[in-house]
Amino acid sequence: MTQDEIFNELLDFFKALSDANRLRIIGILAGGEHSVGEVAELLNISISTASNHLSMLAHIGLAAVRPSGHYYYYSLREDTLREMTARLLKPENLPRLSQTVDQDAFDRKVLRAFLDDAGRITSFPAQEKKFIVLLKHVAEAFEVGKRYPEKEVNEILLRFNKDTATLRRGMIEFHLMEREGGGGTYWRV
Repeated sequence: MTQDEIFNELLDFFKALSDANRLRIIGILAGGEHSVGEVAELLNISISTASNHLSMLAHIGLAAVRPSGHYYYYSLREDTLREMTARLLKPENLPRLSQTVDQDAFDRKVLRAFLDDAGRITSFPAQEKKFIVLLKHVAEAFEVGKRYPEKEVNEILLRFNKDTATLRRGMIEFHLMEREGGGGTYWRV
């Protein structure tokens, strides 16, 4: 199953469970099979509303439907509920939910807020997450693997801000650059 399919299935699952009446219906069906009319009467809602809720639960696989004459009877598919919960809410799946987040949009917003028109840093943000965005921007001025003496590093950093020490320390601390010895050579990782 692709990440998009998991995301969409999880979204449908939560949409189905995000309505108070649908949660009550799950509770009703956990007690046994009921017709649309019985569910409507128990919840004091219209038959069409009950039918819509039951259809949604059936659509995602949480309810089974059995026609009998002019009536439809619904029952809870407890095995599906347990399986979906276990599969969709696995701890390793949860971080993947944010993969569709536009991190670049956040980065652009931070850069607009903290860079002037010339690309110089106007101030350092208090939030570490935003500071790292600025450091990654600065790191682009260095070639990967090339070794730079501290003097050259400072000259490059001056293009971005006069506080070269803060930038240099940040680049090391957040592992965007490595260095040899105090004041030795630096290189972009």
